[in-house]
Amino acid sequence: MTPISIIGAGPGGLTLARVLHVHGISVTVYEADASPEARTQGGMLDIHDYNGQLALKEAGLLDEFRRIVHEGGEATRIVDPQGNILVDQPDDGSGIRPEVLRGDLRRLLLDSLPPGTVQWGRKLSSVRALGAGKHELRFADGSTVTTDLLVGADGAWSKIRPLLSDAKPEYVGTTYIETYLLDADARHAASAKKVGGGAFYALTPGKGIVTHRETNGVLHTYVALTKPKEWVEEIDFADAKAARARVAAEFESWAPELTALITDGDTDPVPRMIHKLPAGHRWNRVPGVTLLGDAAHLSPPDGEGANLAMYDGSELGKAIAAHRNDFEAALTEYEEAMFVRGTKAAPEAAETFELCFGATAPHGLIAMLTGGEASTGR
Repeated sequence: MTPISIIGAGPGGLTLARVLHVHGISVTVYEADASPEARTQGGMLDIHDYNGQLALKEAGLLDEFRRIVHEGGEATRIVDPQGNILVDQPDDGSGIRPEVLRGDLRRLLLDSLPPGTVQWGRKLSSVRALGAGKHELRFADGSTVTTDLLVGADGAWSKIRPLLSDAKPEYVGTTYIETYLLDADARHAASAKKVGGGAFYALTPGKGIVTHRETNGVLHTYVALTKPKEWVEEIDFADAKAARARVAAEFESWAPELTALITDGDTDPVPRMIHKLPAGHRWNRVPGVTLLGDAAHLSPPDGEGANLAMYDGSELGKAIAAHRNDFEAALTEYEEAMFVRGTKAAPEAAETFELCFGATAPHGLIAMLTGGEASTGR
């Protein structure tokens, strides 16, 4: 019997595990990855002072977090398709939204947990309710575990969500194609100079290039295209050269230092279709199980996803600690507040996404960043 089981060793699940550990409560995290190094952990995260940093403070890790911040990463630059700079905001050093590599943040959280807390290579294949709030977890290796409290921190395609809800993620109509330029200052100097020191946006209605400068001269790019799912599925991404050419063709008249972020990629392009759960997604209380992060309130990316997941994890950990002899009281308290957060976050994420790729792009985003009024650009 495992009293508390968390499925997924992402920022939300690990924050929950850490907060429980701080309160002297043991927990087991089950992760499908074979090891912490089994795959790359994504790019830069801006950790906000009103949620993600509060979660790290609750976890007792805020000072350690500040030591892994990517200095200068809060800079923002927006250009037009010809590369002309429209907005150029330097990192002001305020630390309100400091940038950190997702992999570094994950390592910080992992290192803060007792050895053996995370069990690697434990891919969940099925889960069964046993009654009285208990659940049986069956893993791909054939092993089973029975748990008193089950937390789904397993992202958009959560295997725990069906215990609570029939909701399924739906495609929002936009796909990101992920690419990297490595050692960019030396090998891709024109693109590196254009991107600058932090976040970089080249946006028009329905498409755009979003790049973050990471440590060691890495430029991490998401090429956004508003296209039907069928259009994306017709591209053979196994043929990296052809896929790059097909995607770059959508930016034919753009400046070469921008299109080079696509065509000169040092890694194979990876498509990532953007999905969301219904706004205001919620469920009736089911004994012994709950969700956090994207498993509970998936929205288009707007910089809030990891922050909300970590805050969910922190708040759930605090609720369990306050009601350690009554899991149902803890889950009820946590879910009531989490549903409010998720309901508020969904339209805000949709609005930010629309500012980036909707009819007024990039002028709506510029207005948001500068405090001005949106322009149609006409």
